[in-house]
Amino acid sequence: MSFNPVHLDTDQWAQTLVTAGMKGVILTAKHHDGFCLWPSELTDYNIAHTPYKDGQGDVVGELAAACRKYGLKFGVYLSPWDRHRADYGQPSYVDYYHAQLRELLTRYGDIFEVWFDGANGGDGYYGGARELRHIDRRTYYDFPAAWSMVEVLQPEAICFSDGGPGCRWVGNENGKAGTTNWSFLRSDEVYPGYPNADELTTGHADGNAWIPAECDVSLRPGWFYHEREDSQVKTALDLVELYYQSVGRNANLLLNFPVNKDGLISKIDSVNAVEFHRRIGQDLANNLVSIARVEATQERGKGFEAKLVGDDDYHTYWATNDEQNSGTLTFTWSHPQQISKVMLQEYIPLGQRVKLFSLEYYHEGIWYPIEVAEETTTIGYKRIVRFESLRTTALRIHFLDARGPLCISTVGVF
Repeated sequence: MSFNPVHLDTDQWAQTLVTAGMKGVILTAKHHDGFCLWPSELTDYNIAHTPYKDGQGDVVGELAAACRKYGLKFGVYLSPWDRHRADYGQPSYVDYYHAQLRELLTRYGDIFEVWFDGANGGDGYYGGARELRHIDRRTYYDFPAAWSMVEVLQPEAICFSDGGPGCRWVGNENGKAGTTNWSFLRSDEVYPGYPNADELTTGHADGNAWIPAECDVSLRPGWFYHEREDSQVKTALDLVELYYQSVGRNANLLLNFPVNKDGLISKIDSVNAVEFHRRIGQDLANNLVSIARVEATQERGKGFEAKLVGDDDYHTYWATNDEQNSGTLTFTWSHPQQISKVMLQEYIPLGQRVKLFSLEYYHEGIWYPIEVAEETTTIGYKRIVRFESLRTTALRIHFLDARGPLCISTVGVF
């Protein structure tokens, strides 16, 4: 095999990701082509049978070590579909797939996420047979057994797929969550390869399982590196917009960095990602709640006061009494402030509750609604609402409806 990126440097990857503000990395250890970036004992279609480091390389191990060195969490993506295996579609392939998963879960230390995607069958070169193969995506891979293996071997890891069980695909590859985004799914209905992607974008308000959304998107037009696309890398401003439409809508952002043929993250990719991180930091640097007087229409009592939304401690929160599923927070400043963003966080250990909220600002003795260009429905772990910059001495947040008493951990005004 010709795989031999002679300049491959997982330290460079890790340093770039840290500087770009990332908290973890998920490596595509095997994609649909079936090639393994670790020296698997289960197939010769792996990195040990290439010129890379004279057959002594292990990109999975190298990146796991770089993550430990630079303080990143480490995860793996193991494609269920394998266009190389002759037995794909037969029971023996499922045994092979689960054995591959066991190798990854037991060789490389702590893993924080295991990625199972919904690509299930199609055209391939299955052991030399160029043909189409189809499987029952609900049952073929025995995903419950795979998830149980993860739970036993990596109990701190979460499992990604269309239906979780740890976190879910957001229903598109554009990096955008729904403006309404519940962290619940009806777990008995959703499965890897689930056809109703729009439901994954919003979640299920009546879901029975906590399966929050993860937004995957690539820095480039596609998932892999092509030199001809160097001029099409997403700009820092593009990435800022994606941040507010993913992290700012109660989801995680999973940003794909296609490594180039030399085995490095290209300069334009890293420059844009680092600048994106700088701009987000600048946007959210000065929380005006720290200099505001905070009042609420009602407080549950000592330990649940309105002022706790501004104390920088996620585990303290403003709460209302039982049966009080609405309320208002008012922020007042001694001098006019320029504002354009409001960040809200619910105390997620007690669930996601808010169904509807609205914003108002005070101007010359009158309260006016703040015009927001998207629905102000759900909040969840984090919601960031943007609007045209305005100057005011007071802001009101009306929590109009919720699934239970309000539990608001943090409010930021920027």
